Amino acid sequence: MSAQSVYQTFNRFRTLQTSRISALPVVILMPHSACNCRCVMCDIWKDNKNLKQLTEQDVRQLLDSLKKFGTLQVVMSGGEALLNANFFRLCEILKSADINITLLTTGLTIKKNADEILQWVDDLIVSLDGDEALHDAIRNIPGAFNKLKEGVEFIHSLDPDFPITARTVIHRLNFRNWEAIIRSAKSMEINQVSFLPADVSSHAFNRQMAWTEPKQHEILIPEKELPELLQVINRIIANNFDFESGFIAESPAKLRQIHDYYAAFYGLNPFPFKKCNAPWVSTVIEADGNVRPCFFHEVVGNIRDSSLATILNSDEVINFRKTLDMHTHPTCVKCVCSLNLSPFAKLS
Repeated sequence: MSAQSVYQTFNRFRTLQTSRISALPVVILMPHSACNCRCVMCDIWKDNKNLKQLTEQDVRQLLDSLKKFGTLQVVMSGGEALLNANFFRLCEILKSADINITLLTTGLTIKKNADEILQWVDDLIVSLDGDEALHDAIRNIPGAFNKLKEGVEFIHSLDPDFPITARTVIHRLNFRNWEAIIRSAKSMEINQVSFLPADVSSHAFNRQMAWTEPKQHEILIPEKELPELLQVINRIIANNFDFESGFIAESPAKLRQIHDYYAAFYGLNPFPFKKCNAPWVSTVIEADGNVRPCFFHEVVGNIRDSSLATILNSDEVINFRKTLDMHTHPTCVKCVCSLNLSPFAKLS
């Protein structure tokens, strides 16, 4: 291990022990607030008319804090990050600081941007919601599946080793299609596929108000359908040998937790506990400059008013981390997407 790696590991330990950020391995940026899909489980697209986006100046000003904290990876999220006309210029600025870039994308414009993706992005995570018909229906975009497929295949025709993974939100509309999703990911020669339940209870994904029960139940799997959900999961576990290879990112136990998550809404079991240290190892910066400890917690500052380092190490935010009890905090209890990064974890 190099002296620099030892120093970074030490700072990551110190952050976890003191709740004062000395190292910040991962930063999530939202370069553009709008989205080119109209997904049923997300409200981001409903605010497309109120465009917000990060600028070159925003990212340049971030560099001092990112260098200070030894940031290794920036995840470009959204909205759809590729809608920012200066997206690849933002990547170039980050690359000047030797930061790896992961792009989360709907996949609609991968083919159009393939050359620049290969130049400036280290890996892709695409959204996959079903087989062709269902993916298009959930995305509310005709031809979305084929555009995604063509983009993935075109990238791999240019660079067969370029890593592309898929992420699927499992919910009422697609859980019966789960096995077809796996087959679709394989047919595209995607490297790995990951699954999580739908968030129906937070203010994330541009929800000005948390969804009420009628809206929640458009996405929640009904109690009477939970046995069928468990049958699908058990069938995947019994008939699929892609856990050991890593093609399916989650273990069989974690797939069963998706059933348990939905069952918890009906009081059938507790919400699955997910060990998470996201507010200590990462932060989210939205398209208007707002900073959050993670996707699901409240705004703690804005990079257009203060440096990221100042925001994250303010007395208020340090106290937030010190007093955050993930066993009892309602946001954490119902969280669908956690990050638990060891001080020794390597980020590619």
